[in-house]
Amino acid sequence: MPPPSCLNNPLCVVKTSEGKGRGIFAAHAIPKQTVVESSPVLLLGKKEYEQHGRFTILDHYTFKWKNGSMALALGLGSLFNHSNSPNVSYTIDSANDLIHYTTTRNVEQDEELCIYYGSNLWFDPVDPAGALDAQENDVDDGWGGLTHVDSEADNAAQHTLPPFFDGPADEIVPEEDLPFERFKPPPEEETADTIRTVQAWAVDVPDPRSIGSMLKWLRHSELDASELGHLKRVRKQGDKSTFLLRVSQDPPSLPSDITLSAPFLVTVPSSVALTLTSLSLKSALWPTIYAPRRKGEVEEWSRGKARWAWDAMHTVVQEALRRRHAGELPVAAYVPAPYKAEGSSGAEASFAFMAHDTRQSAAHPLRHAVMNVIRQLADHRARAGDAESAFSLVQEPESHPPAPEEGETDGEGDSPRNGTNYLLTSQVLFATHEPCIMCSMALLHSRVKEIVYLVPMDKTGGCGRRNLRPGAPGG
Repeated sequence: MPPPSCLNNPLCVVKTSEGKGRGIFAAHAIPKQTVVESSPVLLLGKKEYEQHGRFTILDHYTFKWKNGSMALALGLGSLFNHSNSPNVSYTIDSANDLIHYTTTRNVEQDEELCIYYGSNLWFDPVDPAGALDAQENDVDDGWGGLTHVDSEADNAAQHTLPPFFDGPADEIVPEEDLPFERFKPPPEEETADTIRTVQAWAVDVPDPRSIGSMLKWLRHSELDASELGHLKRVRKQGDKSTFLLRVSQDPPSLPSDITLSAPFLVTVPSSVALTLTSLSLKSALWPTIYAPRRKGEVEEWSRGKARWAWDAMHTVVQEALRRRHAGELPVAAYVPAPYKAEGSSGAEASFAFMAHDTRQSAAHPLRHAVMNVIRQLADHRARAGDAESAFSLVQEPESHPPAPEEGETDGEGDSPRNGTNYLLTSQVLFATHEPCIMCSMALLHSRVKEIVYLVPMDKTGGCGRRNLRPGAPGG
């Protein structure tokens, strides 16, 4: 019996495609950006897939899902044929266990609806690949294309893996063997012109023996605030001792039983010294505490974490390649579940967010991949209802933590902790391209921990990078 011409879908019909077998065709003309099918999926757990599913013909038609699962599209989903020039893209909806198929251009009646399967095909495609390659080489997308991303994908297909894949997961990888070259922006306040300062009230103490009395008076007054906690209270210059009071518009009241000069304003640094260079510059204004941020130190990477990063980069590259063949710019961004070392305690994080550039399909200049993935996180948090729901984002403590912002508290108990209002605290973002200045500022405001990208952008990049090794992602 021939297949039915329509499966409860007024937009699509099932017909025979020459050289491909059964396929999906447009029942009538379909406009661009029309959802033609939303297929439910049959999920294969990670263990079930590894032990059984990947050895069957179903493996050719599965999609990567969350938690290591694989999904088989039901309905019309598994009947879309492959094309090197697809007119349909698909979107993973893991929250509802659906795959949505959307036209990427206007489709004529009786035209076959095809998706892009990827570069590692198990059959010879009917479409001539050469015509697509020539078309892509002629098009300047403004992002430099993904020519060496294709090389990365081919290496993965050939199982050419880097040396850090062999060895214990907790073993530290030498810097030169990491799959990326690290770049950390230069420290701030490294020159006299960049030191940030404030005006504070101070007094001269003629008798050095009165310093102890001043410190005791300070502890019992309202002047012992944390706003000057990064500075030493007393500056000694020869025989003269100067005592720092507070930052305020008007001079504070002074004790009447201690001989002091009239209050006067001095220029002092507004923050601690993070480097020895800034310590020297700041202490020339006023004695400053040296407190390099522990979280800013170079972090060693284990083999397990390097493998996690390699897999994450491969995932975001594959997403970009799919989107390129679907008519979008080949730019993608990915926030995977945080790396969890073997044997570490704590609940498993199950979230992961993927987004691609939609400036072409949405006709909107701000729909960059990074902006889209940040919005996904924001929408997820909004649906969850509070900052402590599906996942916890807690900022690492600094030597001198900043004062709580609105909605935060540094106390104990159930109150929100410092950093919970930010979207990407302690998270790593993977991107095919170096984020632009707009996206970099959004990531900075979201308190992202690290950014790993593959393609440096000399003209538009906003990460302050240096030249990377050829073929190595940057971070």
